[in-house]
Amino acid sequence: MKDIKEGNKRIRWKDRAPYAYWKGNPHVSPTRGDLLKCNVSAQHDWNTRLYIQDWEQESKLGYNQSNLEDQCTHRYKIYIEGWAWSVSEKYILACDAMTLYVEPKFYDFYIRGMMPLEHYWPIRDNSKCTSLKFAVEWGNNHTDKAQAIGEAASKFIQEDLKMDYIYDYMFHVLNEYAKLLKFKPIIPETAVELCPEAMACATNGTWRRFMEESFVKFPSDSVPCSIPPDDIPTLQQFQHRKADAIRQAQIWEDEYWETKN
Repeated sequence: MKDIKEGNKRIRWKDRAPYAYWKGNPHVSPTRGDLLKCNVSAQHDWNTRLYIQDWEQESKLGYNQSNLEDQCTHRYKIYIEGWAWSVSEKYILACDAMTLYVEPKFYDFYIRGMMPLEHYWPIRDNSKCTSLKFAVEWGNNHTDKAQAIGEAASKFIQEDLKMDYIYDYMFHVLNEYAKLLKFKPIIPETAVELCPEAMACATNGTWRRFMEESFVKFPSDSVPCSIPPDDIPTLQQFQHRKADAIRQAQIWEDEYWETKN
């Protein structure tokens, strides 16, 4: 994330390419294959610039063309899931670009706290090309608002997803799951304790470096955050706001294409 934050500073938002960028493997799901139909061609320009990522070839080249901080060069970036949720999501949202978020089937824990038209722009899954073209047109005609959406998402990812908060979330999730257990867990007599050293010593290279970087060296000096009591009306209000924001984007999109037809 630090590298992406530095990468965001290389090109001012309004100096970035005014297109929607995506780079990934389109062969992992039909929806990604469908996305490629929206690439620029001699017949159409859907305001997208889409690139196929060949991970096998990249591995041979040392992943030199896959640095995430080098991919924050467009005003807009597309998020689209693969077979399931894609780990690329948080990196795309952190790029200061207005994220064009293709309607997903899978949701992670933090996207539920983000708001359409405030943190990202919703894209229809069943009409990607026209939806993407309008989103980019809207952004290029409302550059200050589009830039603000991109920066709000980056701020959310950089500040609200700090590892301390992630560990708090994990703590509460595991505790809630533990309450559902119908038995008392017992450590088997033949169990072998697995220590961090045993996990890391057998690895090397990039894998080992990543493990060392994520290694928790000391316990937290503060207690986990407290989960507020259930507030169903507030939650419902938030969900209604999200639904209204998505509908508003779709209304603008429909009106745009009506004027073109």
